[in-house]
Amino acid sequence: MNMKGQSHMKRRPYLLDPRLIPRITAYLDANMEKKYIDIDHIVTSLRKRHVEYRRLKHSSFRNSVERAYSVLQNKTESILTDESLSSEASESESENEGLNEVLQDIKNGHMNQKMEELYQDGASTAPEMKLEEEKEVIVLSDSAKGGSGGIKRKNSQGFYNTSHKTKRPKQGGSEGMVKLKPSGNKSRNKVIEAVYPSVTFKDMGGIDETLHDLSRLLLHLLHPEVFVHLGVLPPRGFLLHGPPGCGKTMLVNAIAGELSLPLLTVAATELVSGVSGESEERVRDLFLQAKESSPCILFIDEVDAITPRRETAQREMERRIVSQLLSCIDSLENERVLLIGATNRPESLDPGLRRSGRFDREIKLGVPSEQGRKAILEVVTAKLTKSPSVDLSELSRLTPGYVGADLTALAREASLVAVDRVFTSLSASVGDGASSAQEALTGKTLATNPLNEEQLESLRIEREDFLKALKSVQPSATREGFATVPDVTWADVGALTGVRDELQLAILAPVQHAEAFEAFGVARPSGILLCGPPGCGKTLLAKAISNEAGINFISVKGPELLNMYVGESERAVRQVFSRARSSGPCVIFFDELDALCPRRDGGSGSGDSSARVVNQLLTEMDGLEARKGVFVLAASNRPDILDPAVLRPGRLDKVLFVDLPSATDRGDILRALTRNGRKPPLSADVNFQEIQEWSEGFTGADLQALVREAAVLALRESLNRPAARRDGAEKNALEVKREHFRSALAKVKPSIGEADKKRYAILRKRYSPSTLSSEVNDAAKGELSDGGRSSSPVIRKRSEV
Repeated sequence: MNMKGQSHMKRRPYLLDPRLIPRITAYLDANMEKKYIDIDHIVTSLRKRHVEYRRLKHSSFRNSVERAYSVLQNKTESILTDESLSSEASESESENEGLNEVLQDIKNGHMNQKMEELYQDGASTAPEMKLEEEKEVIVLSDSAKGGSGGIKRKNSQGFYNTSHKTKRPKQGGSEGMVKLKPSGNKSRNKVIEAVYPSVTFKDMGGIDETLHDLSRLLLHLLHPEVFVHLGVLPPRGFLLHGPPGCGKTMLVNAIAGELSLPLLTVAATELVSGVSGESEERVRDLFLQAKESSPCILFIDEVDAITPRRETAQREMERRIVSQLLSCIDSLENERVLLIGATNRPESLDPGLRRSGRFDREIKLGVPSEQGRKAILEVVTAKLTKSPSVDLSELSRLTPGYVGADLTALAREASLVAVDRVFTSLSASVGDGASSAQEALTGKTLATNPLNEEQLESLRIEREDFLKALKSVQPSATREGFATVPDVTWADVGALTGVRDELQLAILAPVQHAEAFEAFGVARPSGILLCGPPGCGKTLLAKAISNEAGINFISVKGPELLNMYVGESERAVRQVFSRARSSGPCVIFFDELDALCPRRDGGSGSGDSSARVVNQLLTEMDGLEARKGVFVLAASNRPDILDPAVLRPGRLDKVLFVDLPSATDRGDILRALTRNGRKPPLSADVNFQEIQEWSEGFTGADLQALVREAAVLALRESLNRPAARRDGAEKNALEVKREHFRSALAKVKPSIGEADKKRYAILRKRYSPSTLSSEVNDAAKGELSDGGRSSSPVIRKRSEV
């Protein structure tokens, strides 16, 4: 008894605060309309209202509120009123006696008998409910007998559960007493509200294959009896990853809306606390609430914020959070709780989280293809009033690199452009000039006058509104470094017909005629290397072939992947291929490959870092992970210094030499650069055949500089002309003449010198397709003349190549 009294006296300042019971009574009076009262809500309200309670320890103060509420629940209203209005000294004594009475009743087992008598009397201050229900609500345990001093429950119930788990009082019960809602043994820092989203799979577009894969992971929520009968553990969850704006969060809401299940959403950063041990407690409380609300969906957004790799974690707290999260996921073995995580960086997650039994599947949401963008646009513009001139197929072609969020922003921007256009036209019809339009747009005139039905009938989103909105909406994939489709077409490329045909067969044909490749059993080329003098159009060719195929394009400059820190260069290479796989089909174009993959000499020192980068690139090209839908294009001016392992079959197995343009090719390039003499406008005395003869040894870049210099000379001459002559001969002043090209040739010189031409002539013999074809023809003629002898010289030549 003495030990009980001592332990009781230690908690007396928290249990017997003379102001606590009246304040709880005031809270109950202010919340009479609520059928359920949670202890945590009482604690939160009192701590917000009264400053002195904020300094108390949360758990001790909560125990005081629980005991005070139990006194209010088991004492008559008159006794509580007398105790609250007594003096401080007498109030303390009376409350001591009252508490001792309650504790003695608990010890003697008379508590249930008194509660039954209260219910049988039908008092207006007591709820009309069964004894079993009251036992489920609250039982005050004896701390000396090993009890926790908190609330014991027959079944662990959730706070926001609206199913049969929470029992309601009968109709005849009194409205004066508030029933205590079941709560956990520990105080929760924050209760996540369960929501029922209205989004379904019909509101998602462009992810039909993903939805098909998800259907197998969601069966256990609708038909758990099948998994129980088979004795198979259902999947616990999956991980969604992809670039920002691709629809990860919306997909989770669609899953919850399609299954009509409650959704608990929490950002991973909300689980982190600065107090030691509180972060782990928040994780435990989150999973406890998910179990109480089952069947439900638990969604942790940006899960990589709390699950870094434990071996590289900076603080011990990060390791503890990861371990606690893994333990809580393992505790979902027999619960109907689907765990979903979302991240933009799956490679940064701890490996223990990505194994089977935790996140069983990893679902990739990449940058949508042209067909996917069209499906998304159909969903986004379904409720818009658009003109028949709006072609969604055209918009899908004009929006490479756009994700779902970008297409939604595009539709919203197009609607704003349409509104501005309509108000501008209306204001122009009312008044004159730009001032009326400006007043209308600023709300000075037409803002107060509602539009009539005739005006509203003509309000539609036109094709021009979308085209204008395209200029102001930048795809998020471009800002994040993901792939986009370039806007270069074959009209921008002059000549290079032979190389163009090879690229079309290597990249365009496998995309457009995949069935034919499978029927013939032809494997598509693993990679293509474009080599040749600088300025001959290697990068332009790569962009044009990617645009014609309609696939995404990632341009990587070789030196930009190199980093001074150990391991960062290899990580950058892995990230490039990871982004390409998430955006497939995709072309990765490595410009200046010789800076990234120099020849490994086997030495030490500075060569070790470049050797690691080469090894990483080789592993990504033909490693264990398949590069489905990822094409590798590379360009280099020095293929002779590349590591030989990069050029072996299975990696960059096709080498195309982009040579200096011939005279005919230079004419084609000039026509492409000037749009056949339209931009810049050329005079009638300009002859392309004459210029192509003058520009011997010029590359494509040199010809572009020549055209620009001639246009600048014509512009300068037009600006220096007197005003009177300028007005009279305005048309002739805006043309580039033959004399301007002659003057420009004196300033622009070929960028390839004679020594470089000799070096590239050697490379041409080694890699040029025309050289190989001539060697094959010569060998065939020799074979016929020799009476069918072996063609080993040709084979030897190929091996040398």
